[in-house]
Amino acid sequence: MAEVPKIVANNNARAKAKRADAQALRGTMDIAQVGRGTIADIAESAGQLVATSYADNMVSLIEPRTRSIRDIAVDGEPFAVVATADRAYVAVSGAEFDGVAVIDVATGAELAAYPLASGVSALAVSPDGKRVFAGRAGDTYIDVAVIDITADRVGTIEIATGAAISIDALAVDHTGRRLYVATTDEMGSQLVVVDTETARIRNTIVIGAPIRSLALGPDNTAYVLTSDLTARGEVHVVDLAAGRVTGRFPVGDAPTQLVLGADGTRAYVVDYDRVSVFCTQTNAVVDTIAADVQPSCVTVSRDGSRLYVADVVGDVTAVAVEAPKPLLYSQFMATKSVTMNEVRALEPATV
Repeated sequence: MAEVPKIVANNNARAKAKRADAQALRGTMDIAQVGRGTIADIAESAGQLVATSYADNMVSLIEPRTRSIRDIAVDGEPFAVVATADRAYVAVSGAEFDGVAVIDVATGAELAAYPLASGVSALAVSPDGKRVFAGRAGDTYIDVAVIDITADRVGTIEIATGAAISIDALAVDHTGRRLYVATTDEMGSQLVVVDTETARIRNTIVIGAPIRSLALGPDNTAYVLTSDLTARGEVHVVDLAAGRVTGRFPVGDAPTQLVLGADGTRAYVVDYDRVSVFCTQTNAVVDTIAADVQPSCVTVSRDGSRLYVADVVGDVTAVAVEAPKPLLYSQFMATKSVTMNEVRALEPATV
């Protein structure tokens, strides 16, 4: 019996050494698997990362510079998160109802919790942080719960009715006056434009394929990520002033998320085994960030210098996305629950 574990240990050691050699050749590093499970969503606030882990009802505040982590237990399974300069708003799924938890990023305290009827599927926050929008779906309807943080009350914007209808993503423009609601039903998908001051629908833009993600550019353009078995992954470019789709461009096989860089010239698209870098000026994939572990979500630092990639084992990788630099890989974080490594630099998007 004593020889078996020795043989297994030797085989494992050789496999790890072989893997390390292969990774060294392509300039990557092992990221420790910590066992927490998939990071459902990630956002940046006050120089910290806010990561949700629904497997253990935990929200983690990650300080990239000091490599410290604070864990905050919430009442239910956290999934979506959006953030302002100093607060994070986390969608939580509970046994009896869903809700939104408000977290002070500086102190790590949960400031408030708003229980919501029906299932929450998407979140957005106004630029001033005064209103949080939660997309919800009932049996035959969808609506948006509007949480007025200042007044401490919740209102509702009715969106649509129908069978198998859902809200896939939300986005608020820089003025806070327009809410964009990505919906999918049996007939296809649409982008619904809502006036947040009057709670009225102003326009509906047909997209087609199931929507996976949505981001707003600085030039009154929306980037809608879709994915299905027919067209695979596509980015639909929408002229919001004209209210129409101006182009559809391939991006990946089964993408799940799209996040714009700080200046809007790049979109980072999460796929099964990689993150594709989509140039919004040329409407083409210009780079690929390969992943040994399946990525689950990404976010960009507020200054636009770092892309943070979370994965299905609970790790986070930091990717430099500023001016071109030599390939440099060094350990960026090593903790009990999330690890972070700084990886390669990407060149700026150009026309």
